[in-house]
Formats: sequence, structure tokens, C-alpha cells
Amino acid sequence: MVANAFRHPVGVIQLHGSVGDTGSMSKCRQMSFRFVSKNFAVDVGLLRKGQCGSRQCKLQVIRASSSQTSTTDPILSTSKAESALILIRHGESLWNEKNLFTGCVDVPLTKRGVDEAIEAGKRISNIPIDMIFTSSLIRAQMTAMLAMTQHRRKKVPIITHNESRQAKTWSQIYSGDTKKQSIPVVTAWQLNERMYGELQGLNKLETAERYGKEQVHEWRRSYDIPPPSGESLEMCSQRAVAYFKEHIEPKLQSGKNVLVAAHGNSLRSIIMYLERLTSQEVISLELSTGVPLLYIHKEEKFMRRGSPVGPTEPGVYAYTKSLALYRQELDKKSH
Repeated sequence: MVANAFRHPVGVIQLHGSVGDTGSMSKCRQMSFRFVSKNFAVDVGLLRKGQCGSRQCKLQVIRASSSQTSTTDPILSTSKAESALILIRHGESLWNEKNLFTGCVDVPLTKRGVDEAIEAGKRISNIPIDMIFTSSLIRAQMTAMLAMTQHRRKKVPIITHNESRQAKTWSQIYSGDTKKQSIPVVTAWQLNERMYGELQGLNKLETAERYGKEQVHEWRRSYDIPPPSGESLEMCSQRAVAYFKEHIEPKLQSGKNVLVAAHGNSLRSIIMYLERLTSQEVISLELSTGVPLLYIHKEEKFMRRGSPVGPTEPGVYAYTKSLALYRQELDKKSH
């Protein structure tokens, strides 16, 4: 039975390294091979000291990897050279409703904000999502979670906890099948809203009356002038864009489709980087709450495709050919 089991090909062995002039293994200096199957790969190195005879060589596993628990969408039809990036500003918060400067104060969504997040989810329900990044603030996290309740793949967004070894261990998932039906959610303070310093919690109209409309407008809309004890847009941009380059862009380059739920100023900063806007252009950029923006990453470039319309539309604006094929696959699965 064992012999019969190995009659069928299960993978490929790839040889690496060099041998002596005679091609003899006894004169090898370094040799390794890699076994690759559909869902598993193992690298093995052949080590030696001095002359390498058959009794002096030994094998050592260098690296083993498995794709059994990959969270990439199995019905994904998009090209490996193309990935989707969705940006969503959180829905209306309780302090948005009260017209207060919010900044980094952790305020939840209003009922309207919840509805905006759900509507955003409907607009992106046919777009593949493999990974989610949010700020550390609850209004952005609520927006991402509520939006994903509308996605047709019905995968579960799960916040990753890597703040300590215990947190990572306690939140670990031990089922490969469950992992495949999950989407990792990474929270990062670098994606937080711009910190408004001593303006946080103040009413915007009352602040304008106190300091003057021109001064408040300068604090809110200039690129490099911060409010008292707060951040300028430039300062916010430095942390948000640095995080995007280090953590999010590599995911897109590897073919992952990413959703980012964040804030007006952190997202404006990222858009400034994506579209190469000037400091003058970015200060006039307005982002509505709960409206998703779609970008396509292809050949190391970002192409803005606008905002996806609702899923009931017969033709979806801004879809590439690959995204259209992905939607067709979703339609087949639902019938």
C-alpha cells in the first residue's frame, strides 16, 4: 500500500547548487533541493565539512511552508499583477453630529453613521477583499466591520491581536477551514485621524467665534500649520504614508486586495501619495463619510477608478476586466 501511494506524483523536486567538474556528489561544495507540492513547500540543504563523501554529508530542513490556511479568496479571478485598494472614511460619528473637533478622541458612530457604513458595504460587496487595515479608533473599526456584513463572500472580519505574546496566543485560530472563511483586520494608530490638540472636544462654531474664522480655517485647512498642541496635515501625512508604504503597499504588491477604513486627514494623506498631489491640491480634497473609493494597483502604479455604485446597477462603474470576472464568479456561486 505504501508503494502504491507513491506511484502518483505529489510534487516537484527543484535542485539548487553546484557540483565538481566530474559532476560527482563527492566533490560538491553546496547542494540543496526544494520539494514543492500544491499546498506545501520544504527547502532542504546538504551540508558538509571538508571533502563531502556520502557518509559525511547530512541533510537539514531549512524552511517549510504551507498554504493550507491562506486567507486569499479561493474564487479570486483577478490577475496576480492587479490588486484592488478600497479607501473608506468612517461613517458619521457622535461628535460629527454635534459639530465638535474630534481628532484622536475615540467616539463611536451615530445611527446615520451605521447606515453609511452598511451602504458602503453594499457598494463594495462585489469587490474581492483579502485583508483590512483600520485605525485604532472605534469609528473606523465599526465602519469596516459593518461594511463587511454586506459582502457577498460572507467572510468574517477578525481583528488581529499582536500587542503581546499572550494576546496573540489567546486569539489564535486553530481551524484551517475557519481561517479560510476569515479576513484579518489590522489596527494601527498611524492611520488615526489628525490629532487636533487643544481643539479636541470644542464646538467648531464657538471656536471660530473665539479665535476668528480665518485662524480656525488656517488650522483646519493649511498643510503645515498645526492647531495648538496638535498635528498639522503634514505631520499626519508623515506617519500615515510611512505606514502605508511599509505595511499596506507590500500586500498590494503581493496580489492581496485591501480595504482601508480610516479618517479624513489620514486618507487624504494616503491619496496625496497615491495620486502625487501637491500640498496645495491636497488641502482642497474633500472626502465624504462612508463613501468608498476604489484604486487598482498594477505594474507598480495606482489607478483611481472612482467610487463603486450600488450592486443593483447592471453595469458597475470603474470595474476592470478582472473585477468583472470576479463578480461573474460570485454570481455563479449564488445560483
